[in-house]
This record gives sequence, C-alpha cells and structure tokens, in this order.
Amino acid sequence: MLSTVLRNLVSNGIKFTKNGGVININAEQDSENITISVSDNGIGIKSENISKLFNISQVFTTKGTAKETGTGLGLLICKDFVEKHGGKLWVESEVRKGSNFRFTLPINTEQPV
Repeated sequence: MLSTVLRNLVSNGIKFTKNGGVININAEQDSENITISVSDNGIGIKSENISKLFNISQVFTTKGTAKETGTGLGLLICKDFVEKHGGKLWVESEVRKGSNFRFTLPINTEQPV
C-alpha cells in the first residue's frame, strides 16, 4: 500500500511539473511519526480546489502539463491507504509555485513477541 502511495504522489508530481522541473522526496522522523513529503515546482493547485482532492463526493481531476488525463481517484486511494496505517495525508500548494504532498505514519515502538 505504501509503495502505491509513493508511486502515485511521484507520478502526480511528474504529471503536473513541466520538463526540467524538480521533484523532491523527503522523510523526517520525530518521536511519534515519520513524515514523508513529495514536493514539486509544478503548476500548483488553486486553494479552492484543494478540499476537492480528498472528497469522494466531488471527484476532481485536472489535465497535466502534457495534457495527460486522470480519474481523480488516485489521491482518494492514497488517503485511504495512509489512514489504514494510522497516518494522515495533506497538501500545501501555491499556483505556479508547486505542491507539497505530505503524509505521516506512526512509529510502531512495540516489539514483536
């Protein structure tokens, strides 16, 4: 599930970033969570559309920089997969500056028996 989440976020970064753009993947850990981010310097997302990305009742899709199409379901599936692992997924974005998709995963401190 987690490889699917990463693959979708990176694919979206590629889809919405022009040739020569940059996509970064980063991971940070604190005492409770690991936070993974996939950021790009692509076209960004209008603030009024961000809430639509994770709302099943408003399936939202946008064409990519090379006119690629999508179903609008990838981010919904990613959110569901992350939440099944006890984490959360969100995005910070600015039009013409790019997007930063981040998700947390709790650190399991229990040792297997």
